[in-house]
Amino acid sequence: MARKIGIDLGTANVLVYVKGKGIVLSEPSVVALSTRDGRVRAVGAEAMAMLGREPESIEVVRPMRNGVIADYVVTEEMLRHFIGRAAGRFRFSRPEVMICIPAGVTSVEMRAVRYAALEAGAGKAYLIREPLAAAIGANIPIAQPSGNLIIDIGGGTTEVAVISLNDIVVSTSVRVGGNRFDEAIASYIKRKYNLLIGERTAEAVKIEIGSALPLDKPLVTQVRGRDQVTGLPRTIQVDSNEITEAIQEPLEAIVNAVRAVLVETPPELSSDIIDKGMVMTGGGSMLRRINDLLTEVTGVPCYVADQPASCVAIGTGLALENLDVLYDSLSGLDLT
Repeated sequence: MARKIGIDLGTANVLVYVKGKGIVLSEPSVVALSTRDGRVRAVGAEAMAMLGREPESIEVVRPMRNGVIADYVVTEEMLRHFIGRAAGRFRFSRPEVMICIPAGVTSVEMRAVRYAALEAGAGKAYLIREPLAAAIGANIPIAQPSGNLIIDIGGGTTEVAVISLNDIVVSTSVRVGGNRFDEAIASYIKRKYNLLIGERTAEAVKIEIGSALPLDKPLVTQVRGRDQVTGLPRTIQVDSNEITEAIQEPLEAIVNAVRAVLVETPPELSSDIIDKGMVMTGGGSMLRRINDLLTEVTGVPCYVADQPASCVAIGTGLALENLDVLYDSLSGLDLT
């Protein structure tokens, strides 16, 4: 019997769900290549450890950008690696795979994801839109004739959707996510302190002290980087209120996306959302007080799901287990 595998193919991380086992893999969507012959040197966490530290003979790349494939060949190799690890070395049949895609992707982008999965070793490949997978993984009762608003903040995209009767009623997808927060933090520190920091350092600062709204007792951390003037290493101290200021622009884009979906939502579903509130998933929803910010600007209660970073991967796996119920809601089935 073919193994069923759900894959959250994210811009920042790849999570793999296997039926009966849960999340079996959670690794960065990063690949290290040899600059001499293009051979894959490392995938996932091993490649991530090289980022920013690699010699000229190695190039570290992110084959996914803004939730879609930026480098088809490298994405295929990355998928082959993860599918192989999840399916096991001595597999007798090609696994069935469900992969999530952003709600706003084109048919060309859908075809690229599906073909990459098939070429990487999948027997059958299905696509599910990210907000739908996130809602399933967050255990939201989407089969009911009732409105549910889901906000999924990933590494490269933010998906906002109203779901009812196992499908999306209204949605929007903006190419803003956790990576944009990191870029904004690095730019702010460069502008204010003349200090150059890498993306891994910016991400660490975001996780350690980042907040969408000012904190009563600001958190403080030390940041190490290279001084732009002297070129020498230097350490500075920054607090969480500075990081709040730094990430205002990407936060505003997410707020505008939520507002746009609320404006387009049919009145009957709007009343359901006011009663139930909005649910947040994705790694970006773990930013401190981001749910409070959305509650403040929309007037609708906003909650963060349990295990928000895993919701999409769990949802893809559960969708594959309930294929007969969700078949009409899946994407790309007519692509050949």
